[in-house]
Amino acid sequence: MDGGALAARGGWSRRRFVGAVTGVAAMAAVPAPARPDPEPRSGLGSGSGQVPSETAAPEAAARSGTPAGKGSGPRPLYLGTYTSVEGGGAGIGLAVYDPVTGAVTGRGTLTGVPDPSYLAVHPNGRTLYAVDERQDGGVTAVRLADRKALGTRSTGGAGPCHLSVHPGGHWLLSANYQSGSVAVHPIDGSGALGERTDLVTHSSPPPGPGQQGPHAHQFVTAPDGRHVLAVDLGTDTVYTYRLDTRTGRLTETSRAHTRPGAGPRHLTFHPGGRYAYLADEVDDTVTVCAYDPPTGRLTVGRPQSTGSGPGTNYPAQLLVTADGRFAYLANRGDNSLARYAVEAGGSRLRLLDTVPVAGDFPRQIAFSPDGRLLFAANQKSSTVSVFHVDRVSGALRLAGEPFASPVAVCALPL
Repeated sequence: MDGGALAARGGWSRRRFVGAVTGVAAMAAVPAPARPDPEPRSGLGSGSGQVPSETAAPEAAARSGTPAGKGSGPRPLYLGTYTSVEGGGAGIGLAVYDPVTGAVTGRGTLTGVPDPSYLAVHPNGRTLYAVDERQDGGVTAVRLADRKALGTRSTGGAGPCHLSVHPGGHWLLSANYQSGSVAVHPIDGSGALGERTDLVTHSSPPPGPGQQGPHAHQFVTAPDGRHVLAVDLGTDTVYTYRLDTRTGRLTETSRAHTRPGAGPRHLTFHPGGRYAYLADEVDDTVTVCAYDPPTGRLTVGRPQSTGSGPGTNYPAQLLVTADGRFAYLANRGDNSLARYAVEAGGSRLRLLDTVPVAGDFPRQIAFSPDGRLLFAANQKSSTVSVFHVDRVSGALRLAGEPFASPVAVCALPL
């Protein structure tokens, strides 16, 4: 068994081994940056110094999370990385992109946030949230208007790898990979995070084949807003919870089990709200799931192809277009993006083709807000690829040379 396969079954080391640039030994040799203070402080460094006057408007937009004007004006792009690996970044990368051409221009770095491997923005666009994927896991809030850190809160677990904001904007949901737990934090009117209101560890069922424990990989709200779902790679289970929006407490309502050894990683809902699509990392499959909004119950269907060729492949993340007609999957290893037609009201995926991602190990993908561009963060090649999305056919077309970004593991276009 090769190193990647071993790491895929090994907990914390897997998060850093799968997709690592030069291996675990090199990572351990790199000093870790200081952790942000738990209380608000004066601000974060920009990393690249003075911004020329002709870029002042795009830079202001990148800070605020708001568009730099209508039409073809530059839009902000935030980039997640690992700061504790060789060749990694120094914090959250800042950039802008042209919504017409897809061209990306760097604007420096928000320093002081350790290992910000996943990013999310508040629904009002004023606050950015990042996981601190460390043994002592945390979540950090940054006010975009002035790049001020609003504080870091403990997730109560190790290796947080995903976070999302509840649609109401009052709760932050995060998943601790190494600990196999999910956490809830309140968000106040300023965008800052309060003390954790709940922490649930996935203690059952037992770990799947080759797994050493639970590994929560995603925590997301269903389209109906009534339930939140946690995808756990280690237990081959998707847990459904009801979130009490007054107290921030979780109550489990159901569990959906994949086949043993599937290793579910990422769940994406169809806009119709009755179906969802699950990327299974360990067995290299995609599964269509039925979702029942009143109960939050997920029913897992039969696995199907990711479109990958021979060799090891780890499917990473799925996206569905806003009109519900097409879905896309990032394939790490095969280094491709699979395109599916969504049929029968969302109940069926039909593989159309795959296109090269123009990078190595696409860890995460995201649409621009208008859905016309798709961004792929390529971990091993330290690049972000941008594709034009054809609204009629769903076809992808590369928008020029990929943008260089150290150990790119997350791209968040606003």
